[in-house]
Amino acid sequence: MNPTHQLQVYWERVINRLLEQEEEDWLHKKVKGLTERGHRVERATFRLKPFHRIAYDLEEEVRYNLFLTLLIKDGRQVYMEEGIYDGVAHFKGADVVHHFIRTEVPVHSSLPPSPEFVNKETQERAPFTYNRREAVRYADRWWDSYNPAYRHFEVDCTNYISQCLRAGGAPPWGIPNRSRGWWYSGKNWSYSWAVANSLRWYLSGSRQGLTAKEVSSPEQLSPGDVICYDFEGDGRFDHNTMVVRKNSEGMPLVNAHTANSRHRYWAYEDSTAYTPNIKYKFFIIGG
Repeated sequence: MNPTHQLQVYWERVINRLLEQEEEDWLHKKVKGLTERGHRVERATFRLKPFHRIAYDLEEEVRYNLFLTLLIKDGRQVYMEEGIYDGVAHFKGADVVHHFIRTEVPVHSSLPPSPEFVNKETQERAPFTYNRREAVRYADRWWDSYNPAYRHFEVDCTNYISQCLRAGGAPPWGIPNRSRGWWYSGKNWSYSWAVANSLRWYLSGSRQGLTAKEVSSPEQLSPGDVICYDFEGDGRFDHNTMVVRKNSEGMPLVNAHTANSRHRYWAYEDSTAYTPNIKYKFFIIGG
């Protein structure tokens, strides 16, 4: 049996066990979280796309993308959650000896300086017209692919969110100072455009161009708003998502890049990067 087919058979067995809640891993957490919120997985489908293989002696390593779709019953609503996740499986002969799915990875590298802002005490927020429908439409159009008009980053979550905000009419400013404002010019961009921690600080302080209002809970957000994630609670924010709809309880479902996903529950408790120390920031765009 070739490794690709073997991996497919393996995942069929794993998926069945996970949906019966017999194993503790990331997909079990996802299904368990849905169940605890009173939702039900009506159908789970997946496919694997191997993109790298190394063979040595009797051992093999296969790296692949897992395309997962969950059909979820939420009261009277039915919606699909979709995601594309990285996986690696190690084979020894006919046996799978190690297997791991990765969703998000906390940022451990050094971070660029936080963007500069105008004086909060002397200037009010400058209003702008934000088209939430267009921002969400863009988020759904590009959740699983990349707009060739923009550079694609290996860690692409913030670049994707910035594109969504720009599609909604958020005005850029600050060119050409990378540590000031929020902007993209094709060959260059601000830190706040593409770095998760910088966008978090930008949204907290900006009084012109793209502006936002920080609120205390996810229920206060609407489609088109932004959530920032500090997985380890160390003050360095690692990830950003955009709210694209609300579930039956009024809680956000979000889209994201890096681990490309659509209509995922906002709290990310199923993430491989999740820790009990996680912290969030909630921003109403244009608020």
